[in-house]
Amino acid sequence: MLAGELDGPEADLLARTLRTLGDPVRLRILGRIRTSDGARTTTKELADHLGLTQPTVSHHLGVLHDTGFLTRSRDGRQTWYVIEPTAFESLQQLLDPAPAAGG
Repeated sequence: MLAGELDGPEADLLARTLRTLGDPVRLRILGRIRTSDGARTTTKELADHLGLTQPTVSHHLGVLHDTGFLTRSRDGRQTWYVIEPTAFESLQQLLDPAPAAGG
């Protein structure tokens, strides 16, 4: 799965990322955002769709935001969440880095 040995910070980052994605609710949230109109959604829409309370959804959105998987923007009283594509690119590079030039 990994092309080589990870240094300490890389291992810490990968472990934190995998812990974040290891929660089924967070995976459901990411899937819902990805497939929603405009690939963005609100806490209320997620709570209604997933059958969870808004505080529960807010907690998971906060974790996903803090680890860089989501960006958020305010529009009046609404906060919209969007998947941050570079977070998945970074994860992919950690799991399957490109070979070094000339190697």
